[in-house]
Amino acid sequence: MRTIGLIGGMSWESSQVYYQKVNEAVRDRLGGLHSAKCILYSVDFAEIEELQHAGKWEEAGTHMANAARSLQAAGADMIVLCTNTMHKLAYAIQGASSLPFIHIADATAGKIKADGYQRVGLLATRFTMEQAFYTGRLQQEHGLEVLLPDEAGREAVHAIIYEELCRGIIREESKQVYLRIIDKLLEEGAEAIILGCTEIGLLITQTDCSVAVYDTTEIHAIAAVEAALEK
Repeated sequence: MRTIGLIGGMSWESSQVYYQKVNEAVRDRLGGLHSAKCILYSVDFAEIEELQHAGKWEEAGTHMANAARSLQAAGADMIVLCTNTMHKLAYAIQGASSLPFIHIADATAGKIKADGYQRVGLLATRFTMEQAFYTGRLQQEHGLEVLLPDEAGREAVHAIIYEELCRGIIREESKQVYLRIIDKLLEEGAEAIILGCTEIGLLITQTDCSVAVYDTTEIHAIAAVEAALEK
């Protein structure tokens, strides 16, 4: 079994789900008392969030590069970045380490395409929804058509992520806001929904929706385990 290197803390609310999911997946595949070999490098999210909203992405990239170097020095065999938004800085991680990098958008797109869907609605931070590093990758490299909420919807999704979910606050009112936004995306032709922020799965699950829902946290964690157990 290879050792999974996790860059987490963005937020720790979803990073703990990663830890749970990778261990559950190893147990399910190997049985008995097996658990994942993993190393977690967790950042202070307050520092990262400030850089994000100030547009200081290069400085945030330095944090990601330092985390990648630390994981490699600690003995990790691969790197998993436990957040969708910070995949904007995947290049910084890949440039700082020679380890394989498991990209969350690639893992998610692979699962969606395997299930036969092509038009997907995306809920995520504004950074992820509005910048090309994520939607562009889904469209150009994987041939998916990505539908986004309108301006008001994007603002609502973003605010709930940072003001509530990243703080461990789960509100039924916010779930209903998300479900209304999802319904509108379905009316516009979405065949499935991507929960494109690692915290959204804390609020919305498959049981809340009538169409396929792709939780990027779970998909990414399972992809890491498959790589760790690959012969």
